[in-house]
Amino acid sequence: MNDRLQLFLMNMIPKNSISRLVGTFASSGLSRSFIPMYIRKFNINVDEAEHPVEAYPSLVEFFVRRLKPHLRPVATGPHVVVSPVDGKVSQYGRIDGGRVVQAKGVTYTVEELLGGDKERAQRYDGGTFLTVYLSPTDYHRIHTPLEGQVTGYTYVPGTLFPVNPFGVRAVAGLFAKNERLITYFATTAGEVALVKVGATIVGSVKVLYDVKAGTNIRGGRLEKKDVTNGPRYAKCEEVGRFEFGSTIILLFEPGAVELIDDLYPERVVRLGEAIGTVRV
Repeated sequence: MNDRLQLFLMNMIPKNSISRLVGTFASSGLSRSFIPMYIRKFNINVDEAEHPVEAYPSLVEFFVRRLKPHLRPVATGPHVVVSPVDGKVSQYGRIDGGRVVQAKGVTYTVEELLGGDKERAQRYDGGTFLTVYLSPTDYHRIHTPLEGQVTGYTYVPGTLFPVNPFGVRAVAGLFAKNERLITYFATTAGEVALVKVGATIVGSVKVLYDVKAGTNIRGGRLEKKDVTNGPRYAKCEEVGRFEFGSTIILLFEPGAVELIDDLYPERVVRLGEAIGTVRV
């Protein structure tokens, strides 16, 4: 199926409603019997899972499984920035003219990504971004790239296109169209934005610092919230999860972070691996 036809079909279906319906089923005990098929389909390494497969009561609970302790060593050093997830680098580089690269020849604005927050977007112009795609095979909990304190978050309602290579290729401004939840941290590198992008099928993002915050909410509206005396997280501490796969985007302010030299599109990164250094 070519991209044009596939995109036409994706536009025709009610992606958010279907994702909520699938999410309800995948969270139920009825979905438990699908776990072995899911493992085979995506070649999941069950040896890394915190618990035996039979201990998970639903497909979603298996999908958001934690890893066994110490499987992802955290790069040491107070100025080392680490990957907050397992996944593949999609794009990275400088935020130029307020725009971020999605794919070759395709860009979108930081202002759009942050839900129309022009003032906040200006903070990142000239800074650095990193986009990492999480496939269905990957570990789907989200951690912090640096030690930091939550200062606020934004929920941006939207659609739920797939964020796989087809979606990135075919949907202009994909990450600024899909549902997303953005967390802002005060760190030694200044403010850091951790953008969590929802995707087709369950499309749900959950965070630990606010049980009411999430994505793919029926009738959801744009919500921007400042957090006073927010929780402080250690570097690489868990902060949330995807309930079925998606993408994270990190935004750093100008001059704050230098990414490592050997990043490239399709490079696999692991949670806790060094991805950059804070410029001090």
